[in-house]
Amino acid sequence: MDLLNPAFWIFVATLAAIYSILSLGLYVQFSLAGLPNFGHVAFMAIAAYVMAILVARYGWPLPLALATSVGAAIGFALLLGIPTLRLRADYLSIATVAGGEIVRYMAMNFPELTGGALGSMGLLGPADIATYNAGWQAWIAALATGLKAWTGLSFSADGVMLLIVCALTAVLILTFQHLERSPWGRVLKAIREDETAVTAIGKNVFLFKLQALVLGAVLGALAGLLLALQIGSFSPDDYQPTITFYAYLILILGGMNRIWAIPIGSVLFSLLYTGTRFLNFYPLTMIDSGSRAFLRLFLVGLLLVVFVALRPQGLFGNKREMLLEK
Repeated sequence: MDLLNPAFWIFVATLAAIYSILSLGLYVQFSLAGLPNFGHVAFMAIAAYVMAILVARYGWPLPLALATSVGAAIGFALLLGIPTLRLRADYLSIATVAGGEIVRYMAMNFPELTGGALGSMGLLGPADIATYNAGWQAWIAALATGLKAWTGLSFSADGVMLLIVCALTAVLILTFQHLERSPWGRVLKAIREDETAVTAIGKNVFLFKLQALVLGAVLGALAGLLLALQIGSFSPDDYQPTITFYAYLILILGGMNRIWAIPIGSVLFSLLYTGTRFLNFYPLTMIDSGSRAFLRLFLVGLLLVVFVALRPQGLFGNKREMLLEK
């Protein structure tokens, strides 16, 4: 039973840490700079697809493919941001969600490059199942062996992955917490509050917005790469717009303007989302599994709506600082 299976909860914790990195990217863009990006999932998709294509199709070394995939996400952020960041917030929202959907539909409709509906497994054609993370798995196994020799404890591959992702999440949050308190971070907050006042003192508002968008893209790309390496395969359906809204919910749960609360919001969301999978008791067993899946999504949505209604600032947020009320 999954409820008593440590491997299941290690997997859930790993996903929670990955979603923390994804949400941190939105924090930089939205909570700091006030950029309403509803296509954040596109950076995950671009990084994952570029990495998988380069490794599976062209035999690139994994480290080089990873670096190139982050560069591709940065390129897309520039392509999206340069013509749109001067738009008003509502138009920018539309542009970003459209950008995210363009990426997903391109992945779906260019099977000769992306594998189409089959996703990463179809990168070499329908007759040959493609893989891209063999090098990653070998590195994880070597690291597990080294940890055992050093500590005397046995680590599973998922356990090593959890350590890596948690350590990376902690480093990134501490780094961006420092950046938030720096002059650069204070300028971004000033842009969020009053863009015209920042322009009046000679600051290039567009450049600061573009920097925030690019940094968020890098974090989204990292999350996409870690998720792709963890699950071993993906398809266009894994990059629905709902992924971006999950990241927003994580920010809201922890506190929209509390960077250190992002992991807490991610854990809460993961527990809420995975906990509903155990709705397999009577009388719910009278409902077929497909209907229970829809019921699960309904309950997740209902609980989140109730939480937001009762405490819109999140667990640790300050209602007076909420960007959504400005």
